[in-house]
Amino acid sequence: MQLGINLGYWGAGMDADNLAVAQEAERLGYSVCWAAEAYGSDAATVLSWVAAQTERIDVGSAIFQIPARQPAMTAMTAATLDSLSGGRFRLGLGVSGPQVSEGWYGVRFDKPLARTREYVEIVRRAMTRERLTFEGEHWTLPLPGGPGKPIKLTVHPQREHIPLYIAAIGPKNLEQTGEIADGALLIFPSAEHLEETTITHLRAGREKAGKSLDGFDVCPTLPLAVGDDKDVARLADTFRPYTALYVGGMGSAKQNFYNRLAQRMGYEREAAEIQEKYLSGDKQGAAAAIPQDLIDKTTLLGSVDRIADRMKAYAAAGVTTLSLAPAGFTLDERIASLRAGSEALERAGLA
Repeated sequence: MQLGINLGYWGAGMDADNLAVAQEAERLGYSVCWAAEAYGSDAATVLSWVAAQTERIDVGSAIFQIPARQPAMTAMTAATLDSLSGGRFRLGLGVSGPQVSEGWYGVRFDKPLARTREYVEIVRRAMTRERLTFEGEHWTLPLPGGPGKPIKLTVHPQREHIPLYIAAIGPKNLEQTGEIADGALLIFPSAEHLEETTITHLRAGREKAGKSLDGFDVCPTLPLAVGDDKDVARLADTFRPYTALYVGGMGSAKQNFYNRLAQRMGYEREAAEIQEKYLSGDKQGAAAAIPQDLIDKTTLLGSVDRIADRMKAYAAAGVTTLSLAPAGFTLDERIASLRAGSEALERAGLA
């Protein structure tokens, strides 16, 4: 199992340290540095900046939002980043959510699976550098009856095949991801529930494509907080606002993918309470309603040895790249967490 680092969103208050974090992750042998986007910083600019000041670590979008860009533009960006980084780019895609898609980008959040499938096919076609044509439900290239003509990408990516990941949570999305992608980007994964919530659906998609999970990258992001095992409850409290945001407030009462995931993990009543409190404005109450066990199962907490044991569980469950989001208010704390993650991987015998 390999390790990655997830820088999250730019503008979160630790921007000045993020380059140093990425560079230390590279020194420690981490395989990939991911950056995210929502409705603030864009991931492409951040990844260009990191790639320009590193040499070996891959840079990946976790995620580029599908409603934000036409698929041909995404192919252009991927090819450019791969060329500029010397073949170190990983393309992560996701549909975002209905509030961002419709409120920020003005794109209807309808038929997300069909949109994703067409989007991926267009991106892949464009990056072959053949003249681009496509006829689908959501995109037609060139547009009929006008001056458009088939055009081919002029930029040469460093590699013939740029790894393509999809952020997936729901069973149908996971199955499609297994079918059409090279990897899956996951959030709130529990090693104890990974088979039934995730792996079984990815495997079904791979089988549909006539493939196995061999070579497919299962890549969850896990928050990391290092400390004494006696302080696990306190360390878990660090992530209460984070968990409350996703389980309670990410999306609407009718459409929250993370809330549904918590329910599939066995927290039906708790997930409902967290969401009710969060959407009513009681964010503190929502955070307090989160069971410590839910946080503990979806993060890495405690001593290096405890974290090593959790890493073993994730590897056994099918994770191939574990991306860490280290907690810390200072650069030194974040660097120390990075080093603890690397040490834990070695103690687990997974390096």
